[in-house]
Amino acid sequence: MGNIRGSNTKPELTLRSMLHGLGYRFTVNGVRNKKLPGKPDIIVPKYRTIVLVHGCFWHGHENCSAFRPPETRQDWWMTKIEGNRARDARIEKVLTEMGWNVVTIWECALKTEKARKWLETRLPALIGRRV
Repeated sequence: MGNIRGSNTKPELTLRSMLHGLGYRFTVNGVRNKKLPGKPDIIVPKYRTIVLVHGCFWHGHENCSAFRPPETRQDWWMTKIEGNRARDARIEKVLTEMGWNVVTIWECALKTEKARKWLETRLPALIGRRV
């Protein structure tokens, strides 16, 4: 698990490219990113929006084909994934209470061209402006 990236993952890079193409300006490694709870992946300051990119496996995306519990050590993995889900909910609640609009993008929404096109049409409404 030490080789698993925490940032600059393929889904994050894909989403950042998509956001930039839509004209959004955002921070990734800014001071604000590091000071906020959960160290958000992307912050769009103009729209007071935080975008979290979640891997379907690591965050337990329900009803997603990319999330299948491993066949070995199931108790350990499910405890870990449930802990991630609980942490995600806590962080989202705190950020929302701080006045941030929190948008969660799942890895599966960035995998195929069809999914990316659908997401691209939805992003302006999720972030807070129409293109």
